[in-house]
Amino acid sequence: MTNTLETAATEYVEVLGTKLAYRRMGHRFERKLVLLQHFTGTMDAWDPAVVNALAEVAEVFVFDNAGVGFSDGATPDSVEGMADYAEGFIAALGLGEVDLLGFSLGGFLAQVMAVRKRATIGRMIIAGSAPIGGEEHLLEVVDKAFAQNASDVRLPLFFTPSAKSQAAGKAFVDRTLVRSHDRAPDKGDSVSDPQAKAIIEWCARTDQDHLSLKSISTSTLIVHGSDDTMFPSDNAYTMFKNMPDATLILYPDAGHGALFQQPETFVAHVKTFLEL
Repeated sequence: MTNTLETAATEYVEVLGTKLAYRRMGHRFERKLVLLQHFTGTMDAWDPAVVNALAEVAEVFVFDNAGVGFSDGATPDSVEGMADYAEGFIAALGLGEVDLLGFSLGGFLAQVMAVRKRATIGRMIIAGSAPIGGEEHLLEVVDKAFAQNASDVRLPLFFTPSAKSQAAGKAFVDRTLVRSHDRAPDKGDSVSDPQAKAIIEWCARTDQDHLSLKSISTSTLIVHGSDDTMFPSDNAYTMFKNMPDATLILYPDAGHGALFQQPETFVAHVKTFLEL
């Protein structure tokens, strides 16, 4: 592997008149995998254990959407606005067909992109996410997490209270902090406010008979934690039941960050899915 999430250089590309920051990992494989990040997350919030392992089978791209981290511009306050930049990012780099991994809010973007078909998507992984009209407890869960004064807010946000889950959470946090240079900055309310508005609006919409999900022909792997408090697991089942070509995996004693709690298992599932 040519580089890792911890060592990859930050590059820039202009999308819709805005300079977006990104990093690429792995060799120049034919398969391209674009990662779409969670609420307020930057490139440095991804788990190296997941990204680096997936870079063994695909060229992996992480990027900061408009207004996030190292990227310029204003953060869009709609899912479709964020998806515009994701599609533009793929086009600007000339990636051609890509696979998508969308975590949480990133899973919303992936659904929009699969419906619109502006980008050519081969396969799609949606983790810890929700469909249009799904159940969300974003602000409640975030407020409770900050009230716990944990060493890292992701421990109560992404993991269950069990000793096993919390231990996995601490290991995850340690992995995300290995990169000590060129770390994307947290821009606070200028990102969290519009992204929260986008998430709440997405889940407040009505999609009668789940027509949006039923229009997604992309082969999709849905991964969810059994005890996700932000987007409860009923959301995953709704997506699974209504997408024409979806597979669902639920991880036990796992919260919103299930893919980071069991990185080896998650990567094994994704690699198998991508290589089918």
